[in-house]
Amino acid sequence: MIKIEKVTLHHITQTLKTPFTSSIGHVTERESLLVEVMDSEGIRGWGEVVAFSTPWYTEETTSTCFHLLKDILVPLTISQTIEHPEELQFIFHKVKRNQMAKASLEGAIWDIYAKKKNISLSSALGGTRNEIECGVVVGISSISSMIDQISRYHEEGYKRFKIKISPAQDIQLLQEIRKTFPDLPLMADANSAYTLDDIEQLKELDQFNLMMIEQPLAAEDIIDHAKLQEKMTTPICLDESIVTSEDARKAIELGSCKIMNIKPGRVGGLTESKKIHDLCQENGISVWCGGMLETSISRAHNIALASLPNFSIPGDISSFSRYWEQDIVLPEIKTVKGKIPVPARPGIGFDINREVLKEYTSSVTTLTK
Repeated sequence: MIKIEKVTLHHITQTLKTPFTSSIGHVTERESLLVEVMDSEGIRGWGEVVAFSTPWYTEETTSTCFHLLKDILVPLTISQTIEHPEELQFIFHKVKRNQMAKASLEGAIWDIYAKKKNISLSSALGGTRNEIECGVVVGISSISSMIDQISRYHEEGYKRFKIKISPAQDIQLLQEIRKTFPDLPLMADANSAYTLDDIEQLKELDQFNLMMIEQPLAAEDIIDHAKLQEKMTTPICLDESIVTSEDARKAIELGSCKIMNIKPGRVGGLTESKKIHDLCQENGISVWCGGMLETSISRAHNIALASLPNFSIPGDISSFSRYWEQDIVLPEIKTVKGKIPVPARPGIGFDINREVLKEYTSSVTTLTK
């Protein structure tokens, strides 16, 4: 039984070690909200708002999530007695969308739930692995710079490589990468940069033996993706198009993809992530866990999620040092030969580095009954 006594929202800003560019955005500083929940027994759980400062990935931002948490979601939750985190879907049902705000609070409560049960978050979710394989993302830059980054990450042992592409930089880039790495486990992420008018250009990507092309068409679309998948041998992976398990069901029925990327923040939390995982497993659709340039708090949640059996493709879960100078958790999250162990300690399995957190924090808001 979980009775929430206090919720603390930590507003932080971190500077990326290297700016990150995709077809729809350029990030140099990362604003985040960390959600700390304390129950009546003093047990603390942690979650994270993974929305960005501007609505370039989804309609949510850190500011809208702060409003939803402070004025709506926390007041709805703090008066409840919660037996299981799955109950939050019913508690939140009157609030439409706002998945990233919901996921941040739900993630913290999953952490508390696992700690009270004295089990790892992985075990609480039904995870079956004691380590996960890790992939890496290379943002848009010059072709030579991207190849240099891939070479470095390949030497570090990462198991899967994702590059960002756009209609202005795709075929030539892939040709050059394949010259250097003919057998590299490689995928391309378009972040909705194409339309069906580009179908002939997209079909040319079939020659590069890609693991998948992620979200080539519009974020809200599943119909045109089905038309495109019919014309391509490369598996299509849906990301932004899948916001709920109902979206996943419809995409599977239409044949819109062969792979899905599951991000807890995008779909409203770990409960919905597990529903999508189970649905895909039943229908032979592979899944993997995406990343959002988040802190290691979300990374810890993603490690636990990626330990579930149908996560057969290495996710965007890498060492904290790829992006940040200092890790916000202890022990620091590091990949070793492209793998990360799944913590066996209760909850997320990591402690918060309060000194580093304080250094990055610009404001703190405390909410009580």
